[in-house]
Amino acid sequence: MWVYRITQAKYASFLVAPGFAGRWNSEGEGMIYTGGSASLSCLEVLAHKSGAALNSGKFAMAVIEIPDQIEIPEISLQLLQDLNLEWFKMVHYPITQKLGNRWILEMKSAVLKVPSAIVDREYNYLLNPLHPDFSKIKVVDVVSFNFDSRLKLNIH
Repeated sequence: MWVYRITQAKYASFLVAPGFAGRWNSEGEGMIYTGGSASLSCLEVLAHKSGAALNSGKFAMAVIEIPDQIEIPEISLQLLQDLNLEWFKMVHYPITQKLGNRWILEMKSAVLKVPSAIVDREYNYLLNPLHPDFSKIKVVDVVSFNFDSRLKLNIH
């Protein structure tokens, strides 16, 4: 399976978890976020960066291969909705961070499938760089990526 990650070009070839807090992890918990499609990865970046930030650097898309033999458990949309119907709102990050932090701590898999908060019928794939199977996950291609100026008004 292929997943996608859009980042600054200088980092695109490397699968490194910066440890910044995000929807699925607390500050200091290393986790790599990827999207199940290139377009979802684009939307995820657009949702988290200002137009100025999108215009301030060179971006690239990493195509990442997850071997078929790697188990990929899933946090279902239904589970999240049972916890809180508005799980996708930023104010509810503690709900998803708790689930993601537990997954990292338990070390049961190198990949976790989670619903996107932007398009909840599509999926993001979280990578655990501390899991032994993580070494089997590889960047297979890196291509330049430009955000179309129509996507955010203040990109020039």
